[in-house]
Amino acid sequence: MRIRPITRARRGVIAVAIATTLAFTVAGCGGEAGKQEDAGSSAESPRPPDAGKGDDSGSEVPEPSRTLAVVKGSDDLVLTLHSAERDSGGFVTVSGHIKNTGGETFYRVDAWRGYEQEIVQGSGRSVGGATLVDNKGKKRYYVLRDTEGRCLCTTGVSKVEAGRSVAVFMQFPAPPEKTTEVDFQLPGFPSTPIELTS
Repeated sequence: MRIRPITRARRGVIAVAIATTLAFTVAGCGGEAGKQEDAGSSAESPRPPDAGKGDDSGSEVPEPSRTLAVVKGSDDLVLTLHSAERDSGGFVTVSGHIKNTGGETFYRVDAWRGYEQEIVQGSGRSVGGATLVDNKGKKRYYVLRDTEGRCLCTTGVSKVEAGRSVAVFMQFPAPPEKTTEVDFQLPGFPSTPIELTS
């Protein structure tokens, strides 16, 4: 008679031990799995796209190896263009940066967006006022915009701090293939010739 209660007690202790071991094992595996999933998702998830937005105050922009043009504007601003590339879809993307070489923060960025109401209302602060001029073909090209009037260009720049730069880009319809050079102009800066590349 004494054997049955002892056997039942042993079974109970063993069951509790197994249950405890399983609980710790599952918790440990679950924690590691969660960590691995978190690590995997952060490693695989892409960085959020800029969508053309510039740094609000300006930042250090790495200097590309190529320079198409350097244009000095008003208020100690310098526009440096690095590329003007034709895309396969029939577009030209111009990119560069604007540097404030003066000692005071530059706030008058509204002129860069131009005066087209669709750009002004759709894009806010931008470099949407830029143009390309094909002198031989006698055509002017404006920055492209989407169906809601937003320019395909850098937006969101409200100032450029002293000594800082803001990266900019603008996308235009491509001139004919035979056109290899155009004049680029951004309000506040003189016009400058640039070479188009494929």
